[in-house]
Amino acid sequence: MIKQLQKKFVLIAMCSFLAVIVCIVGGINIAVTIHENEATENILNILSDNDGKFPKNNNHTEPKDFNKRKPFFDFSMMTEETPFETRFFTVMVDSDNNIIQLDTGHIAAVSPDEAESIALEMLNSGSNSGSYGSYKYRITEQSYGKLIVFVDRSNQLKTLSTYLIWSCSIGAISLLIVFILVSLLSRRAIKPVIENMEKQKQFITDAGHEIKTPLAIISANADVLELDTGKSEWIDSIRNQTKRLNSLVKSLLELSKVDEGKSTLNMCMFSISDTIEHAVEDFQPIAKKLDKTLVSEITPQLSIKGDSESITRLTGILIDNALKYSDKNGTIKVTLTRNSRGTILAVSNTGCTLKQNELSRLFDRFYRADSSRSRETGGYGIGLSLAKAIVEAHKGKISAKVDDGIITFKAIL
Repeated sequence: MIKQLQKKFVLIAMCSFLAVIVCIVGGINIAVTIHENEATENILNILSDNDGKFPKNNNHTEPKDFNKRKPFFDFSMMTEETPFETRFFTVMVDSDNNIIQLDTGHIAAVSPDEAESIALEMLNSGSNSGSYGSYKYRITEQSYGKLIVFVDRSNQLKTLSTYLIWSCSIGAISLLIVFILVSLLSRRAIKPVIENMEKQKQFITDAGHEIKTPLAIISANADVLELDTGKSEWIDSIRNQTKRLNSLVKSLLELSKVDEGKSTLNMCMFSISDTIEHAVEDFQPIAKKLDKTLVSEITPQLSIKGDSESITRLTGILIDNALKYSDKNGTIKVTLTRNSRGTILAVSNTGCTLKQNELSRLFDRFYRADSSRSRETGGYGIGLSLAKAIVEAHKGKISAKVDDGIITFKAIL
């Protein structure tokens, strides 16, 4: 239980930190990508509006004021060096898509023939803007025909990919460091919860042992009273309540042992088919007495590695629960099969009125979906908790499902 709680704490902490890392890394990379795209779009706008050339800036001829401070955030994304840093080429065509002029003087990676071929391909594509490899292009209508501007984005793409790799790497390293720290400190973080759980377990164990003695005395006194006064409904009531309390104390002690890891399971190979079959036979007289039908479909010669007594106890809990909470003249069905997931023990009964959202709480201790009915049947809400503990001790899973008024408890072992 403590290890499971520790794992859940680590899992929740890591999922939370992972969500934060993803938001930060993803947000920064998206922001940088948008910024780079806007910068490229800005350059395309300038070149398209100025016939494929950068306009001359008056700052080139006027004296520079080096003492003038620029704003910390410059959203114009243009500097005096932008015309010299930008790699681009332009193609002018007439109304019949004939090449009028090529300008590849601002780029070394594209020859005039290649520029012409790329331009004609983009014209035939029917799109006025888009991407071609590492180039972003735009086609604008001019007085002489069309102007096609291509801006090289290879440097920006390399920067973006490098930034993405580094940010993801730093995020992954941060995640690993936090995982190590959370794993080392998780037990300290849940220490108050562990101490509270240990005190509860110790109280259950101590109280259980202390209650055993008074119950034994009450049972012995009831026998003495019966010898002196003869049988009576009051003595029978005392015996019945004593048996119920003994059963409750036994279940609590078993559950406490399983939680503390003190339960001694004799793990060995045994025939689970025979074990389940014998358990069903033991409950047949009880089912007949209650006018209920108990049927079984057990695949023969199935064996598992586990504790046969615990599996018998598990089967008994599930069948007893089905007998208590099935409808009048209801049917209880026990099946044992095997598939790729493991050996499956399923116990179902008719007459279920539970809703699907209540099923997850059935395995909680002392939880009873119908308190009034539980008082009639003598239930305490311990049995299914113990069944879950037995299944988990065998590294298995148990679940409940309702379908058309039939509830099925399925244990995978």
